[in-house]
Amino acid sequence: MDLKTLPRPGVAAPGGQLGSAEAVLVRHYRRLVCLAYLTLPADRGRHARVVAAHAVVQRALPVVGGLASGLAGGADGYPAARVRVLRGALRRRRWTAAGFPRVWGVRLFTPPDDADAELDARLAELPPPARAGFALQALDGLDRAEAAEVLAWAGVEAPAESARAGAELLRSPGSPRWSELPPGYDACTVHLQPGDLLRRRRLAALAWALAVTVTVTAAVAPILVSPHSGTGRSESTPSAAPERRADDLWRHTAKLGLAVWPARGGLLDDTALISRATTAWQRAAPPTAAPQLLYAGRLDGAAVVLLTDGRSLARYTEDPAAAPALALSPAGDSDVTAGAAVVLHRNDRGARYLLAPWIAAAATRRLDRPDEAERPLPFPDGVTDPMPGTTAQGCPGPVLQLRSDRAVAEQHAFLLADLGGLTPAHLTYTPPPDAAAQARPPQEAVSSQALHRWASGACAVPEVGPEVRQLNLWEFADQKLPQNAGELAWACLRADHWDGSGSAAAAVLPPNGGRAERLAHADGRACSRYEQDTVAQYRWRAPNGTPYLLVAASRRVSRLVVTTPSRRLDQPAGPTRTLALDNPGSGPSTVEAVTASGTRLRPID
Repeated sequence: MDLKTLPRPGVAAPGGQLGSAEAVLVRHYRRLVCLAYLTLPADRGRHARVVAAHAVVQRALPVVGGLASGLAGGADGYPAARVRVLRGALRRRRWTAAGFPRVWGVRLFTPPDDADAELDARLAELPPPARAGFALQALDGLDRAEAAEVLAWAGVEAPAESARAGAELLRSPGSPRWSELPPGYDACTVHLQPGDLLRRRRLAALAWALAVTVTVTAAVAPILVSPHSGTGRSESTPSAAPERRADDLWRHTAKLGLAVWPARGGLLDDTALISRATTAWQRAAPPTAAPQLLYAGRLDGAAVVLLTDGRSLARYTEDPAAAPALALSPAGDSDVTAGAAVVLHRNDRGARYLLAPWIAAAATRRLDRPDEAERPLPFPDGVTDPMPGTTAQGCPGPVLQLRSDRAVAEQHAFLLADLGGLTPAHLTYTPPPDAAAQARPPQEAVSSQALHRWASGACAVPEVGPEVRQLNLWEFADQKLPQNAGELAWACLRADHWDGSGSAAAAVLPPNGGRAERLAHADGRACSRYEQDTVAQYRWRAPNGTPYLLVAASRRVSRLVVTTPSRRLDQPAGPTRTLALDNPGSGPSTVEAVTASGTRLRPID
């Protein structure tokens, strides 16, 4: 296809040139569909990929049917639309879910071309993030660094690596550029062929489909997919009533989570409101299973409906002062802590939560004041009073301290931090190692030691945001500082996302409860259960002015190798696995740790 006449967008937002996200999507529809088509997993047939590519793009609107959707944000430029399309193409797994697009009676496929075969084979060897990196460079003309930046915004765990893999394919002989992309990748120009004719040949009205070949361009693509007009009014039948759970189901099950929550609230009989909520969800990103009603009530003048399908949460709000709003959030594998609270409403007074039925007591706590007692938080009918304070400047703000009912566990208390999403993040703490015992798993962050470590380390977390499910502070080593300057705690703080990805940051927690200093952070699985070894370095100046290079490693490290401008040291790690080298020199230093099994480690960078 020859699309050289289309504008070539860059990375930066164009500043609202078109004035609306819908106008941007229509203007760049063909380009965005091709981007989605190239990115989608290669293990599906062309029909499924064509339909899915259109679905991904049409679900990329930040405003759906007049609803201000919390799923996509409010930016209306092409770069913002491109990021939303990539997120949908990279994260969506159930391409046949209910909703648009829908195609009956025919199979769609891009025009066959002999030139596609080799590129198809090479693309099939790449994971979707690398395919996205290739598409950004081939279609939008981005360089490798620009492509990596876009992939990072789209949530790719290793954007630089994905952009590199895409660039390698692009540089290989015969790879296409935007102006010469093989027609087999233009998902807006498709051929049609009949589906299962033997099963449907009694339907004579479909006989016209036996030998039809048509071209569907971007201008008419919505006829394939849209079940409703742009007015926001549904032309389909009303949504089925969502399911409801028994009030005491949580007392009779071995697995706790959102799936066993009863429906609560004062508007449970308002079937019209609940139907509008389920319809809004169907339009935005159809649920993967029958919706379950968790709440329908009125809070601070707004009507709120909360639904789940077991994998996602949907909160629908009708506020007299604003347009109806739909916010979506992942919620798969919820449990006794991750499924313990959901934000129902936010305003200037704070956030109000709906708590799980197994919560017996609730309180608020200041992370920066570990010695201050928690303050009780009333929650009549499961809904808390407003809890003031939100995350600011990368530091988790005031937290919820919840205690489970004795039917769940004795003396089980835990902390949740509001990071701006529908579900707060679970805060945990992994204490320093004990040489005589096995590695310790994360614990609830409610002990005195855990509270003091979090008071120091809260602002060193690698990230905060609605995608974070759990924050863990792992104190992997303690080191007595030279000249009796106190004890330094070494920590690795990890943020785990709902989708399984995450990031980690190394930090030092100074003596006397001072604020932690973050040393470095990176995406990936460092400091997770799958990567339990780490090493870090820190330059410190003693009270008398002597400079030191401090090094610390985790419990399975048996040897430390340190090179500074003034010396090289290769020695057993010792029982504390720490080193303090005085006068290391002002140049760069390198640190390497070796585990007992021979694995070599470098500090997080």
